[in-house]
Amino acid sequence: MTINSQFTRELHATLEQLKADRVYKRLNYLDSPQSARVEMEGRGSVLILSSNNYLGLSDEPSVIQAGIDGLKRWGAGTASVRFICGTYTVHRELEEALARFVGCEASLSFVACWNANEAFTGTIAQEGDFIISDALNHASIIDSMRLGKAISKCTTAVYKHADMDDLRAKLAEARGSKRRIIWTDGVFSMEGAIAKLPDILQIARDTNSIVAMDDSHSTGVLGKTGRGTAEHFGVLGEVDVITSTLGKALGGAAGGFVAGSAELCDYLTQRARPQLFSNALPTTVAASAMQAVRYLEAHPERVDKLRENTKYFREKIVEAGFNPLAGETPIVPIIVGETAAAIQMSDMLLGEGVFVTGFGFPVVPQGQARVRCQLSAAHSRADLDEAVDAFKKVGRRLKLI
Repeated sequence: MTINSQFTRELHATLEQLKADRVYKRLNYLDSPQSARVEMEGRGSVLILSSNNYLGLSDEPSVIQAGIDGLKRWGAGTASVRFICGTYTVHRELEEALARFVGCEASLSFVACWNANEAFTGTIAQEGDFIISDALNHASIIDSMRLGKAISKCTTAVYKHADMDDLRAKLAEARGSKRRIIWTDGVFSMEGAIAKLPDILQIARDTNSIVAMDDSHSTGVLGKTGRGTAEHFGVLGEVDVITSTLGKALGGAAGGFVAGSAELCDYLTQRARPQLFSNALPTTVAASAMQAVRYLEAHPERVDKLRENTKYFREKIVEAGFNPLAGETPIVPIIVGETAAAIQMSDMLLGEGVFVTGFGFPVVPQGQARVRCQLSAAHSRADLDEAVDAFKKVGRRLKLI
């Protein structure tokens, strides 16, 4: 076998340039369950402020046990795709629970929400359709639209972030389209901002458009009982299509789903390539996610604790002299400017025992690099105070405060 040495040299040179530009990402290895604190290889106990484990269910004993029990009952997985080899009853049970939880008639699970988003747009889009996306939507939505356009030759567009006038104007320009689909995040992951869902729904009604919302950072987070953006605004059951993840608040393992009408989920079962050509969720993941939903339904106080922690941390970080992006979600971005500065700040915070990730271009626009704090119901007040103290130390050293 001959290895293409030129290809390898090109990759090596690119990686070396990332290191020279101080934007190279290094992985940190954990040796304990995801929680408020973890054991990090080479660093010992570290306070986590970078996880999507919003409700602290990743190491909830009943969630872990459900996964173990699922593994013992059904084995490791289907060993093929669902319609060929059969599907497990736990998948049906999970899909029924997820649909009920987010206020839809039915749902269909996927190995990741990325696949769920690609499945929806790539399968539903037809020639003559017009699909429009918020400018700050997640990369999975962006790629799903690219896929849909490549397959169907539909028309796509982007509206300015949260700009309802721009959305209306672009929909008006596309009034002759066969169908119009509005794609939005429920909570925008890099900003922590909440979509203007009531306005979007009204615009959809006025223009006979379809609303598709990725609620990955809202499920388990927003609303009185954690049912997401729709519950937050009192419009549960009014969104045409909701996609979300099982890899954040609902146990943190993996997986995603599309929820909507029974007809939509049946059609995706028949035609969605990410469903037809991929194995179902591993049984242990399906079982643990099922228990995470049950646990949240029985313990809505977890959502209250998350909300309290978010309010407390936001107040304390402002008192410390920082100016995070305003909001009410547990995503608290602190803008520092350039990518190298964000990575340097995250490295220095890790040196103080606080793991929080720096994000820069191309994940966020040039000049808007940030460290993104994410709160959890698992954090104690002492944890949050420790984090703020670490921010103060690093902020002074970097002359940010």
